[in-house]
Amino acid sequence: MGNFTKWLGAGLGFTLGGPIGAALGFTIGSFVDGFSIEDFTNEQREYQERVGGDSNRRGSIDTQSGDFEMSLLVLASIVIKSDGKIDQRELDYVRAQFSGMYGKERANNAFKLFKGIVKKQISARQVCMQIRAHMSHASRLQLLHFLFGIAKADGFVTESEVEEIRKIAGYLYINDRDYTSIKAMFYDASDTAYKILEIDTSATNDAVKTAYRKMVKKYHPDKLQGLGEAHLKGAKDKFQSIQTAYERIKKERGI
Repeated sequence: MGNFTKWLGAGLGFTLGGPIGAALGFTIGSFVDGFSIEDFTNEQREYQERVGGDSNRRGSIDTQSGDFEMSLLVLASIVIKSDGKIDQRELDYVRAQFSGMYGKERANNAFKLFKGIVKKQISARQVCMQIRAHMSHASRLQLLHFLFGIAKADGFVTESEVEEIRKIAGYLYINDRDYTSIKAMFYDASDTAYKILEIDTSATNDAVKTAYRKMVKKYHPDKLQGLGEAHLKGAKDKFQSIQTAYERIKKERGI
């Protein structure tokens, strides 16, 4: 248990409290014999004392890589259950993504938690309120990108999954333009490139160039440097989607 709790406490800040912390505590208590929610609460308190902060004070602790990790786990569990079943391909996608980001050992620990979290009913609104209070807009966009990847892991995205992700986007204060742009990165349609750049097909060539520069600035991987190297791959994937969309429009228009 020692190595597990050390991993859990490392790099965590705001997610050790609130509804995310409650979900983690419940899950750990359900599969670790002799480890209660009270024990987990003590782990939280000891961690906050070490970092010299108070998890209940809004914005007092910067978002850590572990905070992003726990937020992904909880939101992923909500999306996976949204269509009334748990598809093994979606579970495999989550595990593969975590292995790619964090390595096998850390991914195994995360997935151990995930298998417990996915069985628990969690309020998406409350979780998103906690995330929103502590996480940058760029990081929240990255969360949404990951969630669409999960939804499409089984080959198609159901209406219930789309609706759940749309609700999560709203709770995270991600506007419709950003939501539609990220969603378009996972669909291939005649106007996909335009949606990714958040413009209409009627946009002028100058408007296309302006939109491209705006999107490059918004989604540049440097905005996620604070979360560590593990999270840069997803950011680079989004960035590449923007580059590809722009090149596709330029080729179609001959500019």
